[in-house]
Amino acid sequence: MRGCLSKFIHRKRRRFRCSLARTYREISSASVDELWQKVVDLADVSWHPLLASTNVPYGLVLKPGLIFQAVTRLGPIPIRIFVEHVRPGELLSIRVLAAIPGVEERVTYRVESTVCGTCVSYSVTLNGWLSPLIWSLIRPQAARVAAALAQAAEQAAKHALSGEPKSLKDRCFDF
Repeated sequence: MRGCLSKFIHRKRRRFRCSLARTYREISSASVDELWQKVVDLADVSWHPLLASTNVPYGLVLKPGLIFQAVTRLGPIPIRIFVEHVRPGELLSIRVLAAIPGVEERVTYRVESTVCGTCVSYSVTLNGWLSPLIWSLIRPQAARVAAALAQAAEQAAKHALSGEPKSLKDRCFDF
């Protein structure tokens, strides 16, 4: 009896740890610089399927240690985003600091030049006991992030080549 009780107590002390990781890749005709500009322009996340808006000012250069707020498209849920690592022109690694305990999210954007075009990858890693629940909520939108990024960069390149002025509807005039 004593042996069974100690095994039960020992099992209760173990922490349930779940980790989910997925990488999505997309090939784009846009250049590495154009894709990188879309990745680091966190003031304009109109292309992002998961983020609705951020409080990052236009023109801010991303550096490790920067913390900013964002609002998700899943609902008016404010989250904090911490920039972990930046390699200009290649990699941006961020950590999502959600208000929900029990989940930790890391996101990595990687831009690489290949023979077929420019490859953009979006990697998501969820840790914690709530990660299966969170993953079931964000999986459809997370699958579209790399494709949406590539499409937004290609459209920006087309507008730059055509010489058309940018539309004023997405700008913020808060002088």
